Amino acid sequence: MQERNNYIEIEDFLSNESFNLWVKYQIDEQNWEEWTLEDPKRAKLVEEARLWILAMKVSEPTMNQKTIDIALEKTWGKINKKEKNQNIFQKTPKKFLDNKWIKSVAAVFILGLISSWFYNNTILNTTSTPIYNELIQDNKEGLVEQTNNSSKPQIITLSDGSSVLLQPNSKLSYPKTFVGNERKVYLSGEGFFEISKNRKKPFFVYANEIVTRVVGTSFRIRAYDNQPDIEVLVHTGEVKIKSNQSVTKSSKQEVVLLPNQALQFSRKNLTFNKINDIKTDRTLIQTTDNIEQLSFDFKDTPVNQILKIIEEAYLVQIDYPKDKLKNCYLTTSLNDQPLPEKLKIICKSLGNNTTYEMNGNQIIITSKGCD
Repeated sequence: MQERNNYIEIEDFLSNESFNLWVKYQIDEQNWEEWTLEDPKRAKLVEEARLWILAMKVSEPTMNQKTIDIALEKTWGKINKKEKNQNIFQKTPKKFLDNKWIKSVAAVFILGLISSWFYNNTILNTTSTPIYNELIQDNKEGLVEQTNNSSKPQIITLSDGSSVLLQPNSKLSYPKTFVGNERKVYLSGEGFFEISKNRKKPFFVYANEIVTRVVGTSFRIRAYDNQPDIEVLVHTGEVKIKSNQSVTKSSKQEVVLLPNQALQFSRKNLTFNKINDIKTDRTLIQTTDNIEQLSFDFKDTPVNQILKIIEEAYLVQIDYPKDKLKNCYLTTSLNDQPLPEKLKIICKSLGNNTTYEMNGNQIIITSKGCD
């Protein structure tokens, strides 16, 4: 982000995605607030850029003067503390407060905070969480809910052999056993899905305002409650996406995605944005995980190496008899297979009654060696 030190035009800020996220949603991963306070000369330009974005996207909130004064005083305290620590500003606090454009900077900071609070607590929280809860309540299959409160992804195995790599701060609801002619699960957060093929029994993922339909493929869905967009990224196979008509109305009927394609659904505008090649989108590329980057095509590859790749992809731990398998090699393709199926194929290929057991992110392989 050193390039921002050379920003001299408002357009430079308007075209910066990180800056927009900070202004609109207070997602400050690049420390924009701290960077702005470091130099009073740049603060005026930042102020103008923020006002442009807020004027286009955020309605001015109604506040009484007392509330504004209290909020401003808190902001002055932060700025004055910065002044004392770094000796940036040479004026006294009183004179500093008399500077009109500096007051505007603080006002914009407050407006950004208020608009972010309003968006996150009023708009998103009144749509996402109720949607997830209502969908679960409407389901009559008797769902199991898995919540990942840890700091690492967790692997979930479904009754049909499908697997889901559930990210932290995410939850998945699913039936113990899929019944009927459809397989339905409900996601809040992020998960990487590898679906067992069954054309007679399509698989549906309900994630906030959208429904993703597949018959056997791998893909990622990001549908966090506090985020403005829902993303679907396809790794293998074909995915069909439409809005959930029971909770929202959208003019778009259905979007079909193929490998390396993605879709972004705006929850505010109810619009679909299809990305035909993930590789051309730097943001999407940066957010892909090992499981989407590693190849599972193996040609005369040591079994120990194959298991190591699986560990890296799924962030699991595999215990197996290394000495007995050190001279075992496999030629196989596991690219479009859920984790349980990958393990079954490996065990069957090794023979000698090789078996595996899964307990969460722990996998134990028992084997006497290869045939």
